[in-house]
Amino acid sequence: MEQRIIKKYPNRRLYDTEESKYVTLAHLRQLIHDGVEFKVTDSQSGKDITRSILIQIITEQEAGNEALFSTEMLTDLIRFYDETVHDVFQSYLDQSLQAFTEQQQVIQQSMEGLVGARAAKTMSELTERNVELWMDMQKGFLEAAGLATGKSGSRKKPGK
Repeated sequence: MEQRIIKKYPNRRLYDTEESKYVTLAHLRQLIHDGVEFKVTDSQSGKDITRSILIQIITEQEAGNEALFSTEMLTDLIRFYDETVHDVFQSYLDQSLQAFTEQQQVIQQSMEGLVGARAAKTMSELTERNVELWMDMQKGFLEAAGLATGKSGSRKKPGK
């Protein structure tokens, strides 16, 4: 399957070359949900700016009512850019998200036989539990790295 090419023009507009039309970040977010792979390039330089556009999509999502990241999580993420554990943390996030995705796929396949409100309630409960598990794993990692709030309630500073 070939990647869809989205071009970003100097006027900040995004152009979907496959559909031959201008699109929005919301459209690109829907492509992601639909499993469509795409690459965003600067129309003048040809430079790959996909990561920048993905960050814009995340920023737009985070500005909404149902933000995924707490202020503390975002602060910790920023800290990791300057820490010696940067590569370890990146690997940890990659592996955690991969494991979470695989687990969600297994759950979804298991739920295919169920229908109605019972299936929706069960899926909601499982999703909540998965998020709790992921946050517990993250907390343990942050504590091990010396960057999380300990039982005393005081935040440990890197290198201290």
